[in-house]
Amino acid sequence: MHDLAGASFVPSCKITFRVSAFACFGYVPPMATHHAMIDTALGWAGLAWTDRGVCRVQIPGGDREAVRARLLKGLAGSTECEPDGFAAEAAGLLRAYCAGAIVDFSAVPLDLGSADPFRLAIWSAARRLGHGETTTYGGLAEAAGHKGMARETGEALGRNPVPIIVPCHRILAAGGKIGGFSAPGGSATKSRLLALENATSPNRNPAQASFAF
Repeated sequence: MHDLAGASFVPSCKITFRVSAFACFGYVPPMATHHAMIDTALGWAGLAWTDRGVCRVQIPGGDREAVRARLLKGLAGSTECEPDGFAAEAAGLLRAYCAGAIVDFSAVPLDLGSADPFRLAIWSAARRLGHGETTTYGGLAEAAGHKGMARETGEALGRNPVPIIVPCHRILAAGGKIGGFSAPGGSATKSRLLALENATSPNRNPAQASFAF
């Protein structure tokens, strides 16, 4: 599994940064060098990457051009091309996931730009959740070493630039309620992904069947 903290602070002369709308939230995304549109069973998804790793994922939702526009918001200088190397692997995993396969994204390298240590810790803890496994915002905060910071954890997840690879949809509100989701479609999209995984509530006996979101 890749260390998210390492992905953030390794210097590279090939990567430049620009201030965007993310900056006011304490995160400046890396400058993507390449991006691709991925045709999946759930619709068009978007993937952007640098030489160091995947830096942006756009969840399927809407037509190709709408997804591309959301993918490239805040990024500049990116060239659309056929993925190769780790990007091709990530694209293949996204297609398989959207088709309902059990997929492990843990080996996909990430470039998370200037994300602060708190966000890196939260995203890293979220990435350790397996397919169909859920927890609460409070539970994830504690797992990341930040007990009592459920609200801040929700805010960090809301700024996750690589959903699905960092599975922020697997974190629920207290009591197993669906909670918010910043991707297009909001809670409905979150529910769709959880249903795709036959996810179970963190408050239920593991022996019980998955519940309908």
